[in-house]
Amino acid sequence: MVPLGIAMVMFGWGAYLYLANARAPAGSNEIYVIAKQWMWKIQHPEGAREINELHVPTGVPIRLVMTSEDVIHSFYVPAFRIKQDVLPGATPRCGFSRPVPASTTSSAPNTAGLSTPGWSAGSTSWNRLSSSSGSAAARRAASMSEAGQALFERLGCSSCHTAAGGGRGTSLVGAFGKQVQLAGGQVVTADESYMRESILNPRAKIVAGYQPLMPTFQGQVSEEQVLQLLAYIKSLGKAEGAPAN
Repeated sequence: MVPLGIAMVMFGWGAYLYLANARAPAGSNEIYVIAKQWMWKIQHPEGAREINELHVPTGVPIRLVMTSEDVIHSFYVPAFRIKQDVLPGATPRCGFSRPVPASTTSSAPNTAGLSTPGWSAGSTSWNRLSSSSGSAAARRAASMSEAGQALFERLGCSSCHTAAGGGRGTSLVGAFGKQVQLAGGQVVTADESYMRESILNPRAKIVAGYQPLMPTFQGQVSEEQVLQLLAYIKSLGKAEGAPAN
């Protein structure tokens, strides 16, 4: 019984630490990570982009929204005990909220924090995590939501998903996070997985009161563009438990 008790304490403690490390707190900064052979492409909310490096502000909780353009990759940051497999067709998430120690050395100039290169199993790309007061070295570009809005307009999505509602598709203003009533009577949450499926396979879940008119965008948008569309939909507002129109 004594070894069993010790093992259960270790298991419970380990499970708690694992979940606390994997779940980013509410209000975390979202950073989008796209894996492709042979690199990691990272984009910050304000539009800064990085390749094979990740700069984060010290003490700010971070939520990584990840996907792969081709094969399985593994995003691995040994210093934070973070390892997340990334697959095509999926949008896994992981987060961390522990502050980066300012006393740790870094190879990045003008940066206080840590820099941890490391090869990850199943991936031929390496990533480096550094704390910083900003991402001055990163290339500036349109933010993910801005790119998503431009793509939304270019694909003609706004002709059906009008902001005021009443179109051939539901209004997406405040749609993210809502409870959605489906034609078959089921109720689902309009989270990232649901939105992604609605873009690539819109006939899988038909919203009650609407016809299955939306075409599939499978093969027409890349994994990165799917994340851009998701970022734009999120930027339209998030509802808490309200039923979808």
